[in-house]
Amino acid sequence: MPHRTAQPTAAGLGESPPDIATMRVTVNRLLDPDSAPEALPPAAAEVDILTARLRGHVQLLAPEVELAARELAPGSIARYSVLGCVWEATSRLEAEPCQRYGGPAGYARRLARALNALCDHYEQLSSRP
Repeated sequence: MPHRTAQPTAAGLGESPPDIATMRVTVNRLLDPDSAPEALPPAAAEVDILTARLRGHVQLLAPEVELAARELAPGSIARYSVLGCVWEATSRLEAEPCQRYGGPAGYARRLARALNALCDHYEQLSSRP
């Protein structure tokens, strides 16, 4: 994945925004299988592909959201909440699938929930004046 340097703007977000719509499609494939044309849970091979996509999306979006969060008032609840979300999402990148917690599919769903939260924060922070 090519590295791109975020250019901070007034809101703290990069000039070329991440493709949130594509990220949401990937999230929905795992968290809302009814939204996919097949309407079936993903097969094992697809879980691996979706996991790789989710990991890339989190790696792309987490720094953007963190940059925007650092523009919020120091000590504010909003700032700590967003930074906590970023920490949670990046922690998921360090984790490994575990049979106790649903194996590879469970791991992919946890990544999807973390990415979904990052997308929510990104949209909220990018709409701030």
